[in-house]
Amino acid sequence: MSETTETTEPIATDLNANPDSRTNSGLPVFENKIVAPGDLAARVVGVPRPLVFSNGCFDVLHRGHVTLLAQARSLGAALLVALNSDASVKRLGKGDDRPVNALAERLAVIAALESVTLVTWFDEDTPLQRILDCRPEVLVKGGDWPVDRIVGNREVAGWGGRVLSLPFIHQTSTSRLLDKIRRL
Repeated sequence: MSETTETTEPIATDLNANPDSRTNSGLPVFENKIVAPGDLAARVVGVPRPLVFSNGCFDVLHRGHVTLLAQARSLGAALLVALNSDASVKRLGKGDDRPVNALAERLAVIAALESVTLVTWFDEDTPLQRILDCRPEVLVKGGDWPVDRIVGNREVAGWGGRVLSLPFIHQTSTSRLLDKIRRL
């Protein structure tokens, strides 16, 4: 597997530079959902509330991911997803070959999902700053996260929001999927 490089800055710059030319640029309309972290607070102002927030690597998208995001979206009027940057994924210790897909590709795939309203990213170890930037009414993670360990729990609960750990419907895992592929 090849090493990934982050190419989001040019994409985010292109998408945020001239909003009127986005659909004429040849890029699919879903790319309008990709928001640079520095533009997030301004973009989220126009998003319907209640806002649901979720985050993760979403490296190799699978049924478990899309089910979780669809469930999360059903809890509010809009869903914002924050992705770990490539460097952030590497610091999680998921393996030397992770992420498989570079951030720019992961952003585009998540943005293409009907359930997702906006997608951004974070280079820090946690998404706390993105949570503070958008102040969601609902914070969601998958069932492997106890609510008391979800980053942003205290903050979201503090402003009256809900924090949920949604049980997995499909027992899928990117790491297990990659292990299976390696064995082929």
